[in-house]
Amino acid sequence: MADLEGFREETRSWLEEHCPASKRGPQADTEEVWGGRRVSYKNPDSKLWLERMSARGWTAPTWPKEYAGGGLSQDEAKILQQEMQRLRCRLPLISFGISMLGPVLLEFGNEEQKREYLPKIVRGETRWCQGYSEPGAGSDLASLQMRAVLDGDEYVVNGQKIWTSYADKSDWIFCLVRTGPDTPKHDGISFLLIDMASPGVSTTPIRLISGYSPFCQTFLEDVRVPKQNLVGPLNGGWTIAKRLLQFERSVISEGFGVSPRKRSLEELARRYLDCPSGTLPDSLLRSRVAQQIMEDECFRLTLKRSAEETKAGQGPGPASSMFKYYGTELNKQKYELMLSLLGMQGLGWEGEGFEPEELVITREWLRSKGNSIEGGTSEIQLNIIAKRVLGLPD
Repeated sequence: MADLEGFREETRSWLEEHCPASKRGPQADTEEVWGGRRVSYKNPDSKLWLERMSARGWTAPTWPKEYAGGGLSQDEAKILQQEMQRLRCRLPLISFGISMLGPVLLEFGNEEQKREYLPKIVRGETRWCQGYSEPGAGSDLASLQMRAVLDGDEYVVNGQKIWTSYADKSDWIFCLVRTGPDTPKHDGISFLLIDMASPGVSTTPIRLISGYSPFCQTFLEDVRVPKQNLVGPLNGGWTIAKRLLQFERSVISEGFGVSPRKRSLEELARRYLDCPSGTLPDSLLRSRVAQQIMEDECFRLTLKRSAEETKAGQGPGPASSMFKYYGTELNKQKYELMLSLLGMQGLGWEGEGFEPEELVITREWLRSKGNSIEGGTSEIQLNIIAKRVLGLPD
């Protein structure tokens, strides 16, 4: 315990000295750092903060030091998180490499792959995207058809992926490909790492109803990939794919547990119901706001408890589907309530007469509808919960 308290004091002192003032408190989305070969920094302090944190391995605090991670225990990592929250330090790096690919490389990758890819992820030198869904293989992911055929020391890959988040901005893609076309569909899939700069790779952004375009179609035509980029055994990718999805669903549910809003629900209600102080006049909306606040807090605490119960070195399990499903419904419910509070001011799209925050809420309300699809549809999550959490018969 004394060692942990010493670590807390050291961490607190280091953060207070090295976290730039501009990297504390709320920040605009445009200042988020995703890293990669084409990274740009709107705020110079963002680069400085990333360099300082990655030098200590604290962008991936629990990863082993031999792969440039922080080598912290789970208790130490919790203290680091608490101290960052106390100072309102912003994350130095947002990365699918850290949240999804890195954990499965630590579990399934060979030593050469760990030493090649993990340090670059920690330092934000490579930006990764995920190549899972295809036009004909969404919820039925195991029916994917992207083909990888071994030709000498390389795989030749052909096919299409869809809903690949930020593929047009990424350097590499971790991809599910079919390498065993004559085997049962779950048994013929492999997990392959592909450089997006390879000849034959192209992307096209998909414009969403919200007006945002984070998703892309990704095309691979006769793309040659070194066979050493295969992670795990040939035709053994389905096991890796399922494991990575557990990490992805945990990340999505954790995002639901943190409100990005500058104004709280109470503040929105008081402003748009013209009630700067005292009890909200509309009893129905008052009840909905109170219920939403309680459910948000219960979900946040449940996620926190679940994280604290996770044993060192053990990743998320099937319960991640439960959190993802509940978080999806809670987030959609929250944005429906926000639109109710905004009233006519929630009908804007652009132009005069609407504040920027109002327009953001409207677009994010539309975006929230996709929560029940991304990371595995709600129907898939309910099946997993039924079979692997509740143990119900088929």
